[in-house]
Amino acid sequence: MEAFNRILVPVDFSAHSDLALRYATTLADRFGATVEVLHVVEDPFVSGAWSSGANVPNVPELLADLVRAARAKLDDMKTAAASKGLRFSTTVLTTVVTGEPADSISDYARTEKFDLIVMGTHGRRGLSHALIGSVAERVVRRAPCPVLTVREMTPDAREEAPVVSAAAV
Repeated sequence: MEAFNRILVPVDFSAHSDLALRYATTLADRFGATVEVLHVVEDPFVSGAWSSGANVPNVPELLADLVRAARAKLDDMKTAAASKGLRFSTTVLTTVVTGEPADSISDYARTEKFDLIVMGTHGRRGLSHALIGSVAERVVRRAPCPVLTVREMTPDAREEAPVVSAAAV
């Protein structure tokens, strides 16, 4: 098994992201790896959040504000995680980029040569999955490296899940 030296953790500031960060830092401690937390600010014009008929604010200024807000949230996320006892003995960097989330995450992992991506998934099914899609699913398909997806399991799902044990190699 290859060692993981660089771990990327894409976050959307949800509880699923917090869980992914906990997994990533645990792995990083085990392998002596660095962790980088990435947030993608989606361009509201590209995503269709604003139509051309709307009163549009200054686009560069709006994007700059969204990036600043995301950086502040990343700082808050690191502080909150540390206050919950999450150890940051490894180097944890934070980065904000703009673009479409799945493509941006995959491209960033490729460009920066990450060994592993650890990301949360909301576990949507049925119509909501069909309508909203899954960023995690698209990243798994496009990523240049292994992707570990994690989600919070409900107590019922935990009872039904098979027990798997593995030894570290």
